[in-house]
Amino acid sequence: MKILAIQNRMGIGDTVIFLPFIKAISKEFNSPISLLVKENSKANEFLNQTNYIDEIIQLKRNNKNKDIHDGFFGFLQLSSDIKKYSFEKVFIFNSSLRFNLVSRLAGIKNVYQYPLFEKRKQHILNPAKKLLKKILNVEVNDNPEIYIDKGLVLESRKKFNLNNITLNILLGIGGSGPTKRIPAKTFIKVMGKISEKKNCKFFLATGKNKDEQKILNEIFNSEFKDKCIPLDNMKISETLPIIKNCDISICNDTSFSHLSSALGIKTITLMADTPLIYGSYSSNMYPIIPDGETTVTHNTLGKNRINPDKIFNKLISLID
Repeated sequence: MKILAIQNRMGIGDTVIFLPFIKAISKEFNSPISLLVKENSKANEFLNQTNYIDEIIQLKRNNKNKDIHDGFFGFLQLSSDIKKYSFEKVFIFNSSLRFNLVSRLAGIKNVYQYPLFEKRKQHILNPAKKLLKKILNVEVNDNPEIYIDKGLVLESRKKFNLNNITLNILLGIGGSGPTKRIPAKTFIKVMGKISEKKNCKFFLATGKNKDEQKILNEIFNSEFKDKCIPLDNMKISETLPIIKNCDISICNDTSFSHLSSALGIKTITLMADTPLIYGSYSSNMYPIIPDGETTVTHNTLGKNRINPDKIFNKLISLID
């Protein structure tokens, strides 16, 4: 049976969050699921070894640049592109009439979707849970899971001379926006505290944005330079075996917090300015919120109030 799932949110984390629902559909129908996702989700880089995923189909929509799936003619093109696969069922994880009509025009007989026109202030998880409960009568509460080849993990372990004596820590120091990026000094303080107790190796994961690079350079040029390995020149797919070898992760609300937790790594999430659910939906996630707050949402603006002592204490509690 050929089944499509449509997830049109923007980032890597958004795709990771929906993996338990994709896996549940795959299990119910005993068939891998194809995904329609945006190109910047980079799903083809981190899901190519996950056995419940079939094909990754790129949704090419960028309203600013008028990509091939934008506008009326893009609507027709997307329908034509999907039709080639002869899908029998589609699960649409949004309330968009556009994707509903695209699916029907593509000849998909069974279309399952959130209630139409309910996008405003929509919870990231609850509508998906309701959809699968209604259609498949299954409760979905599992952690997201990403699979990678054990041989690649072993190769990475040898390449970076990783062992059980050293505490290998992933630091996800980037972020899609400036309010998510915790200052370098916060990470450096935590690095100092843990280095007093453990022999550590720090893997610095971030993007190429100039502000992200500034944070990277500040950390890399600190007193812990000899303990640091930057990952910013690697593809997502190249970082996965390294992350899998880490003992623990400390990450901003960035793609690496989602990837790390989905690889089964205990991940301390630094939630400065994003709804708390994005850093707490997995049992592998341990959120730290700004001092003075009881929760976090957009406009909390708390990146300078993430307490390094709280990060360190949480770190110690997880590794001891």
